[in-house]
Amino acid sequence: MGDDQGAGQQRARPRYLLHLAMFLATCLTTTWAGASQVHPELSWLAPRQALSLLPAGLPFASALMAILLSHEMGHYLAARVHGVAASLPLFLPLPVGLVGTLGAVIAMPRTVRDRNVLVDIGAAGPLAGLAVALPLLAYGIHLSPVAPSPPGGLVEGNSLLYLLLKLAIKGQLLPGGGVDVQLHAVAWAGWVGLLVTMINLLPIGQLDGGHLATAWLGERQQRLAPWLHRALLLVGAGAVAFTAWELAARWPLGTALQAAIPAGMPWLVWWLLLTVLRRLDGGRYHPPVASAPLSRGRGRLCWAMLLVLVLIASPIPLRVAP
Repeated sequence: MGDDQGAGQQRARPRYLLHLAMFLATCLTTTWAGASQVHPELSWLAPRQALSLLPAGLPFASALMAILLSHEMGHYLAARVHGVAASLPLFLPLPVGLVGTLGAVIAMPRTVRDRNVLVDIGAAGPLAGLAVALPLLAYGIHLSPVAPSPPGGLVEGNSLLYLLLKLAIKGQLLPGGGVDVQLHAVAWAGWVGLLVTMINLLPIGQLDGGHLATAWLGERQQRLAPWLHRALLLVGAGAVAFTAWELAARWPLGTALQAAIPAGMPWLVWWLLLTVLRRLDGGRYHPPVASAPLSRGRGRLCWAMLLVLVLIASPIPLRVAP
């Protein structure tokens, strides 16, 4: 017994070290991403000079990591409450890009067949993440100036909730009159938190929204999923086409098309990922769940999460200012 326990501890220790190493690496890459927004020249500087500018990225990195950690810990704690084995969050650093990370993942059993448990685990992450993201976003908007958007710069998309937050804090509908909120680093992290939550709540595949939709709708979700999958491609292509049309009034068509790609990138990337994952899973979008009925309270929770998705949805998450 003692030898088995010692061997188990030795196996667990490398896993914990991996999780810690990935967390620290993601802290570094998100700090670099935040500092690059303040100092765009960061990548071209000598290492010592670049390191001296890294503290400028801490407001963004600390806010974003708090949001992502709370999201994943929501899943983890809900799983543990229900006795479902779950790993600690494994963060995914990204040395390039606007945010410095691909988020985080938690390993759980391939199939959670209890519909009520699946709803609890699926909803816990987005709710926990929003509980941190919304106060940070509101505080960041308070710190953000209202000014004209620089031509050629990236502009974040509006969701209904984001629009109302800006109205409540700044007293005007933004963008409007040629001006918009120029996001403070904390506000940018909060907005990214909304974007991450929106993507996770898409009711397809094994995203959080896919878990919720499968538990809620059962077999009906299997028939609905292919249509939702196609819709991702259509929305992504439509976002690119609309943005290119908007930019073509001032820019050459080729330049406008190239600049319009970020507008549809989140939708197109997820369409491609779901295509690959579906093929790897034998054509399924989500494993089946038990036929036991969903409780009334969990059904209401699913309606609430659908409302959250509507409030934070942004058809064009990012676009280039003309």
